[in-house]
Amino acid sequence: MGTLILAVTSLLLYSIGTALQALSFRGRVHAGVAITSVIGGVALVSHGLLAWQVVHLESGYNLGLFESSAVISWLIVAMLLVLNLRKPVHNLFLGIYPLACLSILAVLINTTPPRIVADSSYGILAHITLSITAYSLLSLAAAQALLLHIQNNQLKSNYNSALIRNLPPLQTMESLLFEMVWAGVVMLTFAILTGAVFIDDLFAQHLAHKTVFSLLSLAVFVALLIGRYTKGWRGTTASRWTLAGTALLMLAYFGSKLALEFIFQL
Repeated sequence: MGTLILAVTSLLLYSIGTALQALSFRGRVHAGVAITSVIGGVALVSHGLLAWQVVHLESGYNLGLFESSAVISWLIVAMLLVLNLRKPVHNLFLGIYPLACLSILAVLINTTPPRIVADSSYGILAHITLSITAYSLLSLAAAQALLLHIQNNQLKSNYNSALIRNLPPLQTMESLLFEMVWAGVVMLTFAILTGAVFIDDLFAQHLAHKTVFSLLSLAVFVALLIGRYTKGWRGTTASRWTLAGTALLMLAYFGSKLALEFIFQL
């Protein structure tokens, strides 16, 4: 199936999913798990086929900035759809679906040369897979942290907004956040370890800054988890640490790609 057809199909379905969640948020329709899963699942298949076409080339894997973004957004949507089957995370679709649409549009308008990773080593592929999974999990955690931060502030102000009425209790939101952070930290740790073992000469491959920011991000998340279980960190404090750790991780991955591909053109 052509890239354009897959892109249009994905954009249409994600738009329908966003509109449905927006109407449900306003109380005009009831978007059950079944209909949400069907629309999101079909969009996910189309998005996945599109991502595979732009990433998998005869010469290797094209892991440029926009192609990688399409894969990461696909994995974020996949994780959210799975979580939605057993956790109250449906409000996150309102932010995640539009981001997925932006990643698809970026792929369509991208004119930069491919960034081919030709190394077929299982170790390198494992590092890439773990890294993408970690970025996806912690991006979800950041979205959850942002909602938690807003919810916490509005509850303190006794502001009974539509957001407050639609969100689960604060304790449930915090529990979901730390589940995501724990999973992301595990994946990020393994990603860093596999990179250290299987990637030769980080400085020659312009990966030193990526490694530094990844380690800083991991340190922030570990500090958050330690603070959670030793000092009872929660609410606004947990949200801020999560957002800070995710920002460092985004600098590690997307910041380095942006600098290398568009500024230094390496």
